[in-house]
Amino acid sequence: MKKYLYILLFLLVACSTSPKAPYSKDKTTEFHDFLEKSFNQIVERDPIMMGQLGIKKNQDQLNDLSIEYQDRTLEIYQEQIDELKKFDRDRLSFEDQYNYDIFLRIAQEKLKDGDWRDYEYLINPMRGAQSSLPAFMINVHLIENEEDLKNYISRLKQFKRYFLEITNGLMRSENKGAILPVFLFDKVISDSKNVIGGSPFRKNAKDSLLWGDFKKKTATLKLSQKIKNQYLKEAEKALLESVYPAYTDLISFLQEQKKRADGREGVWRFKGGDKYYQHLLWKMTTTSMTAPQIHELGLREVNRIHKEMSELQKKLKIKGNLKDFFNYAKKENFFFEDSPSGRQAYFQLSKGYINQMKKDLPKFFNRLPRSPLVVKPVEAFREKSAGLASYNSPSQDGKRPGIYYVNLFNMRALPKWEAEALAYHEGVPGHHLQLSLAQEQTALPQFRRFARFTAYNEGWGLYTEKFPKEFGYYSDPMSDFGRLSLELRRACRLVVDTGVHSLKWSKQKAVEYLNQNSPGDPSDNQKQMDRYIVMPGQATAYTLGLLKIVSLKQKAQKELGSQFDIKKFHDLILSTGSIPLDQLEKKVDDFVRSQKKSEKELL
Repeated sequence: MKKYLYILLFLLVACSTSPKAPYSKDKTTEFHDFLEKSFNQIVERDPIMMGQLGIKKNQDQLNDLSIEYQDRTLEIYQEQIDELKKFDRDRLSFEDQYNYDIFLRIAQEKLKDGDWRDYEYLINPMRGAQSSLPAFMINVHLIENEEDLKNYISRLKQFKRYFLEITNGLMRSENKGAILPVFLFDKVISDSKNVIGGSPFRKNAKDSLLWGDFKKKTATLKLSQKIKNQYLKEAEKALLESVYPAYTDLISFLQEQKKRADGREGVWRFKGGDKYYQHLLWKMTTTSMTAPQIHELGLREVNRIHKEMSELQKKLKIKGNLKDFFNYAKKENFFFEDSPSGRQAYFQLSKGYINQMKKDLPKFFNRLPRSPLVVKPVEAFREKSAGLASYNSPSQDGKRPGIYYVNLFNMRALPKWEAEALAYHEGVPGHHLQLSLAQEQTALPQFRRFARFTAYNEGWGLYTEKFPKEFGYYSDPMSDFGRLSLELRRACRLVVDTGVHSLKWSKQKAVEYLNQNSPGDPSDNQKQMDRYIVMPGQATAYTLGLLKIVSLKQKAQKELGSQFDIKKFHDLILSTGSIPLDQLEKKVDDFVRSQKKSEKELL
């Protein structure tokens, strides 16, 4: 009798632990439909995002930034989580389990963001609407027909409402102690004044940015001059009655708020600022690392890169210590002159690196993006506050290419020796391949194709500065120094970002650390710190993403040996879309197992 009881018990245990039956085709389709519906539900609440994605819908609208609208968006994310959990994850396919986990991570992240929404610097020199909204109108809102003209004017008419909602948000933030440091106000005010600095706001002046853009785009349409004049008149009215008061009211508000601001820089000064900063580190790095852990990692990485630079210094036979090497790199011959011809020369140098790498991409990648890449200078109205370089994704329909922006405002911040690595990071094979190929991965659900995890995105960008070294790039030793200098800058960010926002460093202490430990231009180091101050945590993602991708590559090389294929590895990393680092590690582990299994089957 006992024998039969043991057998029955064994069968019960076996049944309870056996794999669940996979979902039927209809249920799988239902899951995919849920993912698509959920993505569209959120995107349709964000007309600016729709424009950036090239979706021809709500093109006459700007976003609703009211607190009520934000609350409803958060409710939708919670509703989506509740609906997601109705699906049994264990019955989904292997790939759909990734979709499940990443969707849940994104929705949970948005809800946590909602808890801290009043702590964000809505207006700041790096990403404020005062410059990002005109840039959106100029670079994203295409005008191909009469309807596009009407939509452009409709958006101009909403500037006043849009900026009022931003001002309301700034007041809510101030109540939480989250107010921009006093020394950053003038930059935002200056950028704002630049937008309304010409005609039609000032008589007998050069066309303002938006007025000039509208006139230029209108001129390209095949419409009668009478109709064009009618739209020009409507646009001018919208500029004077909506755009102008939007900016003047914002400027007035900022001038008054500046009087209430102080010089403290870190978010530790906010109510609950330490918890807020830890949330940002979790969000940006997709790890559970704490501020002290990241700070210590930064110090170790700075030391490692310093040693590599010292070896290069010996190779170049430059006497002295590392500081002497930094000073050597700041000689005039390593910079173009600060003139139109000098700026054009740097611009052409960057394009040259991009064009050469475009030709070489098939050496490292099996799949290349359909979307083209162009190189452009940062527009004059925002170059004072914009970063050294950046990338803008192409639209889905291919009508707007990927753009590598080069900021030519401060030529002392653009040494020739950094141009090569910078071009690889922002252009090819960096952000252009990563973001363009993600959009083109039609096998992925849309939310995966357009997801943005900073550690993955910037980790890939930094990795693409590094891996070409293995294949003979950076033939000029000073270009290799430039590669190391950029890697060093990202490592220093771990130190100064956590220093300012967690350890209560002053900006000046952080700037001094950069001046002593990196070859960056001191004035640019001041500007870089402004960025880290208004975008807390973001700067920590780069090195952590790089270290993860490098470690995964080394692991795959060790496991696969002669079977390792750099093209397959790169294609794998870029096939996932932007995902958290732990999910990326799972992907690579699965890839290695499948490659080893295939090898055994061949034997």
